[in-house]
Amino acid sequence: MMRYDIVIKRVYQAPADNDGARVLVDRLWPRGCRRESLALTDWYREASPSQALRRQYHQGEISRAVFEIRYRGELRDHPHKLLPLMRLARRGRLTLLTATRELDASYLAQLRERLLEALQQEDRDDLELASPPCMAHLLGDND
Repeated sequence: MMRYDIVIKRVYQAPADNDGARVLVDRLWPRGCRRESLALTDWYREASPSQALRRQYHQGEISRAVFEIRYRGELRDHPHKLLPLMRLARRGRLTLLTATRELDASYLAQLRERLLEALQQEDRDDLELASPPCMAHLLGDND
């Protein structure tokens, strides 16, 4: 089974040569950041928590535990949203970026876990992969 290299960083950390594909996975653009300075491969909002879920959590309407359960549900209910990130992970290191202060408590840890599960499931099933890097041109990626 393949091993995948998916790391999490704050968007405010300087880009490193070994970051691989750098993808900002936040719904909102981070304050004080210029796009040119981030060395982004992509800004992919689709895998971040929905606007409604984000708002409920930030307004204190739901607890951290409820937020995590609902975010896991969003990822489960919309597996196609993982495909662009899975394709990048199959090419090499994938660095998921966020403006969130607490990386360990961020939703990116859950996203990383879900991506690894989905990649390993595809590998295990030995079916035609939904996320092969060679199919990116057919799915509308702009490389």
